Amino acid sequence: MNHTTDPQAADVAAEYRTDFSVGEHSARHLRRILRMYLTSWDLLDVADAAELALTELIANVVGHVPGRRCQTRILLQAGGVRVEVADGCPRLPRPAGGDDLAEGGRGLLLVDAVTDDWGVETRPDGGGKTVWFECLAATAADVRRPGPSRSLSARRRFPRGPHR
Repeated sequence: MNHTTDPQAADVAAEYRTDFSVGEHSARHLRRILRMYLTSWDLLDVADAAELALTELIANVVGHVPGRRCQTRILLQAGGVRVEVADGCPRLPRPAGGDDLAEGGRGLLLVDAVTDDWGVETRPDGGGKTVWFECLAATAADVRRPGPSRSLSARRRFPRGPHR
């Protein structure tokens, strides 16, 4: 049986990485791991948003990546958390089109709505991508410097919606 135990703050590193083929229960397990890290890092105020965004990225892998293999990275950064989901599929994700009645296609819109920043970085060899998001604690979000944290050359940005 899989279960997660409550860690002591000193027992949890500033980064978590995993590489596996995801399935229908993977998002639930990864949410539990993410919450464990956020708890130990005293970042529970971003837990709901980060868990929802992670669920959407994992759902994209399950639905669109042949073989469903991905690498997940959870990284503590100043004032918040960065989560990355990388896969070997070169096809880039796209926010939903104009079909309001479609059953799917709104995952990236949710990621955009609940995170402080997100984007897609293509691998230099064209053999895949990393979709990432950042959630900042309220105090960090208030003092964050404007502008991207890294060069846009390898990163594809999507326009922000009118809700921002």
